[in-house]
Amino acid sequence: MINFSWPGIIADKFSLVGRQDVSAGLLLAAIAIPEQLATARLAGMPAEAGLYTFIAGTIGFAVFGSNRFLSAGADSTIAPIIASGLAAAALGGGPDFAAHMTLLSVMVGLLLVTAAVLQAGWIADLLSVPVLTGFLAGVAVHIGIGQLPVVLGLPDPGGPLPQRLISLWQSIAAINSWSTGIGLAVLASMLVLGRWRPRWPGALIVLVSVSLLAVLGHLEAPGVEMVGALPAGLPVPRLPLIEDAAQLFPLALIVAMVCLMQTASVLRAFPSQPDGPFHVTRDFGGMGAGNVLSGLFGGFPVNASPPRTALVVEAGGQSQAAALLAAGAAALLLLGGGWLLAYLPRAALAGVLIAVACRIFRLNEMLRIARLGGFEILMVLAAAVMVVVLPIQTGMIWGVVFSLLHGFYVIARPHCAELRRAPGTTVWWPSGGEKSEAVPGILVFAPSAPLNFTNASYIRARLRQAIREAPWPIRLVIIEASGMIDIDYTGAGVLCRLIDILRAEGTDVALARLSAGRAHSQAMRDGLYEKLGPDRVFHTVEDAVRALQPLS
Repeated sequence: MINFSWPGIIADKFSLVGRQDVSAGLLLAAIAIPEQLATARLAGMPAEAGLYTFIAGTIGFAVFGSNRFLSAGADSTIAPIIASGLAAAALGGGPDFAAHMTLLSVMVGLLLVTAAVLQAGWIADLLSVPVLTGFLAGVAVHIGIGQLPVVLGLPDPGGPLPQRLISLWQSIAAINSWSTGIGLAVLASMLVLGRWRPRWPGALIVLVSVSLLAVLGHLEAPGVEMVGALPAGLPVPRLPLIEDAAQLFPLALIVAMVCLMQTASVLRAFPSQPDGPFHVTRDFGGMGAGNVLSGLFGGFPVNASPPRTALVVEAGGQSQAAALLAAGAAALLLLGGGWLLAYLPRAALAGVLIAVACRIFRLNEMLRIARLGGFEILMVLAAAVMVVVLPIQTGMIWGVVFSLLHGFYVIARPHCAELRRAPGTTVWWPSGGEKSEAVPGILVFAPSAPLNFTNASYIRARLRQAIREAPWPIRLVIIEASGMIDIDYTGAGVLCRLIDILRAEGTDVALARLSAGRAHSQAMRDGLYEKLGPDRVFHTVEDAVRALQPLS
């Protein structure tokens, strides 16, 4: 069970509060507030709900989390997942939409707290980097296409993405050139500022500029839709209705999984101390607390933000005081500054969201996977296509399945190498090099995986094939077992039967370098050592060769 030790955590996180936290907090507010307003729209919630989410998420993590820098709040990665998931569950419309959203946030929070209590940080590793990269690419496509109607000044046709694109194309003659110009100008400005001045509050600069132009140019007259003034005041806490909890549970699991993975990646990238302890499960609890608070105060699910966290670090922030200052600025906007948004065109927020979509479409990571990961680029493409073609939450479920199947396949069909001696040494290395030395009559066979029920028959078949294809009769097989970190009952039984068969055919069998503790214990329990005999188990391959090399 995890021990949160809240007083100690809080004292540690705020022990380095300084003037740099003030500048970092103000910069974070300038970046986060416009982003949270836009993300609320992406989730199908009113703009003020984005600020509720940011304030609640920040306070929850500041009190219960441990990391000094992490910024929590509404996140463009999970917002479209939430909106499409509620729609797929037939809960995406009507007056109860906000109630379902707040219930979902509380459920996600409770799942994250449960993961923290159960020390389930390993859950964050269930998705491989290629699959996660594909997910984000698919989500980016959803964001971009979802914001096109706003940018074009057209009604949203709804439905699957291909159908929406067709409907928009058929309505192309009715686009509002003012909305389109605003959206494209904001998008271009965001991309340029992101490259030219990444530390500047680009979204704030652009949105304030567009709002001033809207006032001076009276853009409401050409039919440009405005965000509208925010209602003044802070939300009142209320318990969500729970009658639809069972229907929302699968979606809550998916959102919680994404939050676990993204939070873990942010924590690894920006630890409180480079060489200090890494409290990933404790921070899962902090993120869970932020989600519960967000649900109770009218928000929606909270996630860790990589770019905002990086901003706090780069701006010199030292503690969660920077994030709390930014949350305070958002609260002041709710209390008295919400009228400013009456002059903000919705197309401008859509441009900001499309810029965010461009950022999470990790083209450089895809190119790197294609260059270094081989066929794993197909997993990127498959995950992206599934998220685009299927409902987002369905695509994510299949992506998790594919990740697990890929891991299963790597173990079930492991690489099995034939080793040869490096000239002038006692080192045995995979064959293929021109200078490696083979010893006639000996096959050194090295499976690179645990020996278990998924691969025992395959490894046996590969060994038999290697014996048949050897350039000379094999009289001694040495199994180099450094890759066998585990041996289960089935694997040990298959290997024992193979030893009997090979010995009946006149081929001796030995085992070398079985160093993993679990595999060693299992080999003793399941009779593998007894089958081999004590004089057929060696510390190194060279020891086995010198002791058992057949006479020519």
